[in-house]
Parts: sequence; C-alpha cells; structure tokens
Amino acid sequence: MAMLEVENLNVRFYTEEGVVKATNDVSYEIESGECFGIVGESGAGKSVTSLALMRLIDDPGVIESGEIRFKGRNLLELDHEEMRRIRGNEIAIVFQDAQTALNPAYTVGSQIAEAVQLHLGRDDKAARDRSIELLDSVGIPDAAERYSDYPHEFSGGMQQRAVIAMALSCDPDLLVADEPTTALDVTIEAQILELLEEISRERDTAVQLITHDLGVIAEFCDRVMVLYAGHPVEVGPVEELYYEPKHPYTVGLMSSIPRIGDGRERLDTIPGRMPDLIEMPPGCNFHPRCPYAEEACARIEPRLVDAETGAEADVSEHARQAAACLAYTGELDGELDYEVRVRETADTIASEDTADSEGDRSTSDGEDGGQSR
Repeated sequence: MAMLEVENLNVRFYTEEGVVKATNDVSYEIESGECFGIVGESGAGKSVTSLALMRLIDDPGVIESGEIRFKGRNLLELDHEEMRRIRGNEIAIVFQDAQTALNPAYTVGSQIAEAVQLHLGRDDKAARDRSIELLDSVGIPDAAERYSDYPHEFSGGMQQRAVIAMALSCDPDLLVADEPTTALDVTIEAQILELLEEISRERDTAVQLITHDLGVIAEFCDRVMVLYAGHPVEVGPVEELYYEPKHPYTVGLMSSIPRIGDGRERLDTIPGRMPDLIEMPPGCNFHPRCPYAEEACARIEPRLVDAETGAEADVSEHARQAAACLAYTGELDGELDYEVRVRETADTIASEDTADSEGDRSTSDGEDGGQSR
C-alpha cells in the first residue's frame, strides 16, 4: 500500500457562470520518500489537486467525489479536528507565494513556533529553539537573530526558505510543494530545489511537487503526472516520459522548451488555448489543439490506459507509462508519428515529427501545430 492514494478525485466550483470542472477522475499514488511531480499549464488543475489533498477547497468549491487515502485513512471522511491534526503535522504544504503565505503582522519565528506548539505541544522556549534550528537548517544566516524579523525584512528567497521551515516544523511524512520557486530568479530557484531534494533524501520525506516547469520535474522528480484541463493525460517514470512521451500534449510541452545551441529561430508552440472548464469540448479535451486528431477524437473521451498494452491503467504499477489517447486503444486510423531525438551535447530531448504534411497535421518545418522539432 502506497503512503498516499488518490482515486478518481473530482473537484467542482459552482459559480454563476456554471460548474467549473477543476479536476476529473484524477488518480495517482505516492510512496514514502518519493518525489512525485504534477505538471501542466496554468488552469490545468495542479493547485486544486494539492488544495483538495489538504482539504482546503473553499466555497464555492467542493470535492464532489473520489477518495484521498493517507496511510490507509480516507481524509475525506475525517472530521474537522481530525483533519487539523494531520494538516501541518503529517502532511504539510509550501504555497507558491511565500509573501502572502506569511502573516506580515507577526515575526517569522513566531509563525514557525506556533505550528510547533500546536502540533508538538512544546513550551515557548522549546518552540523557539526548534524554530531557530529549522531556520538554520534551511539556510537562513544568523537564524537566532532573524527569528524576530518580520516577513518584509526577508528577501524573496529567504521568505520561501522560511515557509519551507514552517512546513518542516513537525517532520511531515508528505510535503506538498505548490510551485515553490515561483517569482524567484534562477539562482535562488536552484538553491530551493536543492534544499527540497536534500530534505527528501535526509528525512525520507515524500514530496508532491507542483510546477509548470518541465526542467524542474526532470531535475527533481521520480515520477510525473501531466494534467490538461483537469484530466490526467500521461503518468509515468520521469526518464521514460522524457525520452518516450506518449501523449501529444506532453510532446507539445517538451518541444516548447528553449535549448542552448538550438538552431530554431522560433520556439514551437501548442496552437489554441486550454478549453473553458465550464464548457468542455466533447470527446478528448485536447482534440481541438492536437495535430493528430481524427473524427473519433471529437466523439470518444479517452481513458487513461497502459501505453504498451492498451488496457486500463493501474496507478499502482509505478514503473508503467500510461496515457489518455485513443491511439493506444486502436480507435484511430493513423498513428502518433513523432520521434524522439536525444542531443549528444546535453541530457535533454527533442521530438521530431515525421508526419505527412497533408491535412491539418504539423509540417516538417515546425510552423504548423508545433509538433515538429
């Protein structure tokens, strides 16, 4: 049994405009000490998935169905007090905007100490000592002196480190990091990611990393789930997904990454935009943007299936790669005829489309559809 098991998670937001289908049958597992990445463009449902895990979905949102099992217990069946004892203690979250996550009216140290006192029952002195120890462990210089500083006296990188220290205050088994490097420069981003990796390794803490940056996923994660319009479209080990992407959306994301030494004058893009989560298109949600779409794609909603066998995917088989595409269930006339090219000069990949230039599929010059590399 995995430490975290999310099964068929459906989150809805009931607005005046209609019902926003934020996540749709999202299922995945995370083992102890594992780093699991969730990637996708803005609006894909990444942050909603994390907030649902923490039971922090506010009105008008509701977790409509599904299960979230942590160490065998369904978190959705716990009452408020039971969930509060788990939240911040066994499961902690690092929010993407540290500046708003910290209360400007209280010192940084006192906010960390509050969590220590609440969950661990430490007295004032012990909580202060623990907070200083945590600030020092995440790389805050002169931690004892900075304990009494207010958030505005910390730089952006230091604020993010302080939020991580707060999340680690009770030695959680699972750390949810929701875009922890947003708005940080690349140097500080690298330091924060290195810190999270060190924490995961030394404390055997599982990490659920939310990001839109595929480079971060490649550097940090063991497995990854790609979300599109609230649907999981691909799940698998990071290395397999990067070297053999199975879903056209994943291919499109990867081909849009800038690379040093790349001779392209313009980056490839995925045409169109993500659909309205209130008015979802019929069939495959990605078909209006997909260069391989056929008539069946507008009628049949693909299931997440094993990319090799076409059988329904089992998320407990962590070494397998799964994708939600009709190409793997024999319901398309054509094939996903892109190929992966590994550059000798760097440990990155590029996908080269060898599709015929007829119809609406991408051409070999990469100007239509963004799939050729």
